[in-house]
Parts: sequence; C-alpha cells; structure tokens
Amino acid sequence: MSLKVSDISKRFGSDDRPVEVLRGISFEMAGGQSLVIMGPSGSGKSTLLHVIGTLDRPSSGYLEISGEDPFVLPEPELARFRNRVIGFVFQDHHLLPQYSVLENVLVPTLAFKGSNGDAKARALELIERVGLSHRIDHRPAELSGGERQRVAVARALINHPGLLLCDEPTGSLDRSRADEVAALLFDLHQAEQNILIVVTHSLDLAGRFERRLELREGTCVEV
Repeated sequence: MSLKVSDISKRFGSDDRPVEVLRGISFEMAGGQSLVIMGPSGSGKSTLLHVIGTLDRPSSGYLEISGEDPFVLPEPELARFRNRVIGFVFQDHHLLPQYSVLENVLVPTLAFKGSNGDAKARALELIERVGLSHRIDHRPAELSGGERQRVAVARALINHPGLLLCDEPTGSLDRSRADEVAALLFDLHQAEQNILIVVTHSLDLAGRFERRLELREGTCVEV
C-alpha cells in the first residue's frame, strides 16, 4: 500500500468568489506508517481527510493510492474501490441501532457481492481483538461509548483496508476511554501494517504518531 498526495487544492463557492480551503497539499506514505493531522478549527483537516478518502474530489492536484488514481473511476467503481481499500472511523460511531455488534461489523461486506468470502470469520476475529466477544449479540444502545467506538474500529477494518482514516476518533470519549481506543488503533495498525491517518485536536493522541502534519489556512507543514 502506498499513498501519494500531490499539490491537492480544494475550493468551495462560486468561480468569482472562491473560498480556498486547501492550498497545494503534498506528502507521501507507505504501508505501516502513521500520520496525525492537526490544526485549528476551519483549517481544512476534515476536508483533506475526505479528499484522501475519495469522499470529495479535489479542485486541483493528484491523489494516488497504490499506484491508482481513484478519481478517474466511474462512480460505481469508485464506490467499490473505496469499500475495498479504505476504512473510516469517525468521531460519532455511526452504528446502526437495530443491529448487533456482529451485524454492524459486517455491514461493509454487504455493499458488493463477493467482496469478502470469509467475512464472518474476519468479523469474529476483529471483535475478539477489540475485546467485545462477550458483547457480540448486543445492540449499540447496550454498549458504552468506548465499546461503540471499538465496534466502529472493527467495522472499519473488516475488508482488510490498506488505508485507515480516522476523524477525531477519541473526540467524544472521556480520558480513560480515549486512551483505550487510541491504544487499540495502534495495536491493530501494527498488526495490519496499513497506512493510518488521524485528524485530532488531542495532543495526547497526536504524541503517539511517527509523523505530524499541521494545517494552517489551507497550507501544511510537516513537523
């Protein structure tokens, strides 16, 4: 797995009065590396994460994931690519309330036929690794905030993604639960050897990363 972000810019608004959120962002990563993205509110952190995750298209620049430009794909193929290659963890877990832990972890495998033949075995393995085997039949309302976020991490990894993107994954948790989820993310990152990119305001979480990118007014500096 490799990631190349080349001179990415993102503008919103009309052509005559554009708002430039990202300005010429560039960096590269390889499998097994981790990067934290920091910066003040409104600096473009989540926008950058959405572009890297192919949820939003850049206004200019080039994104390459494992040698492939995902934005040349037609929308159905882009959705399949995203499902297969990229995992997402958000601040809010976004679990489906009517489904059990096991069913929630399996949701990404249902999007495309034949996408993961050993899906249930993989789900059971991940649920055990996040320490929730005893909660496998419970629904989200029966779980603590930290447990729900651990389910979200397992769900993000179900399709063996080479790129794991997290937007404030500990932002809604208290200190002890945040530490648990952070440790879990890094344990699984080491085991899976994926590329891990996290947006956060937490200095405690940021301190765990080997690389750090700071965004200010749409530009970036790696520190």
